Amino acid sequence: QVQLAESGGGLVQVGGSLRLSCAATTESGVRINVMEWHRQAPGHQRGLVASISPDSRTNYVDSVKGRFTISRDNAKNTVYLQMNNLKPDDTAVYYCNADYFKYADDGPVVGRAWGQGTQVTVSS
Repeated sequence: QVQLAESGGGLVQVGGSLRLSCAATTESGVRINVMEWHRQAPGHQRGLVASISPDSRTNYVDSVKGRFTISRDNAKNTVYLQMNNLKPDDTAVYYCNADYFKYADDGPVVGRAWGQGTQVTVSS
């Protein structure tokens, strides 16, 4: 139904910036709802970083407030994560996801799609 492709990860020094992108490719009739960024550091569970609703209401985990900004372009089905003032603790694989729905002949279809992840490494 939905495929997500992340890009923009890489190696950056402490205090630097990166911008992640996640583009959703959908089947006809599929609508994208909430989109999120999660991250998973080695030895840790995957956790939510930020989320954004279709009308651009946002939420952030406390550790990134004031440094990260999530945004979306609904026309392109793309979500972004602008990361500023990066710290070594931000090192992780970053994943995007998207909740979606579709009105099918036999009823609504809902689901959540995940991207493959993009590595962000912050060196000190």
